[in-house]
Formats: sequence, C-alpha cells, structure tokens
Amino acid sequence: MRIKKITEVIGTKVYTDSGDHFGEVEEANLSENKIDGWRIKVGGSIISLIGGAKGVIIPHQFVRAISDIFIINKSALPSPDSDIEEIPEDLI
Repeated sequence: MRIKKITEVIGTKVYTDSGDHFGEVEEANLSENKIDGWRIKVGGSIISLIGGAKGVIIPHQFVRAISDIFIINKSALPSPDSDIEEIPEDLI
C-alpha cells in the first residue's frame, strides 16, 4: 500500500459507503501534526440533505478508504433533523 501525500488527495471525489456521490476533498484539517478532519465541497444529491451548505467538515474517523476516491461512512452525513453549521464563504 502506497502512502499518499495530503496534496495528492485534494480534489479527490468523495463517495459514501453506500455508493452515493458526496463531493470533493478541498483540504485537510490538522491537529498536532495529525489529520483531524477533511473539508469536503458538497456535490450531487447530498446538497439537499445538508440544507444548501457548500461544504462540510468530515472527521477523519469517518473516512473508510483513501485511494483514487474517498469513501466515508454514511453515518458521517447529517440527519435531516440536525442543525447544520455552514462554512463561511471566505473559507470555501
């Protein structure tokens, strides 16, 4: 297994473990030199689920695989009832 650099995964397409297109990796969030989470630019049918937000932060523990695509747990998606915090426009 080849280890990827963070810069190699920016722009990678993100899918849920059930095969739904989620979006595209925009950047990694680091904490103490470890990946803490991923900022994902949302695309596909997921946009309606998150209330029109353009991006979300997915904690790294919800990432199942990183290769040619990202695969995240469907449980990482916000439920329709949850409050969504939008990422400010200047951070996207």
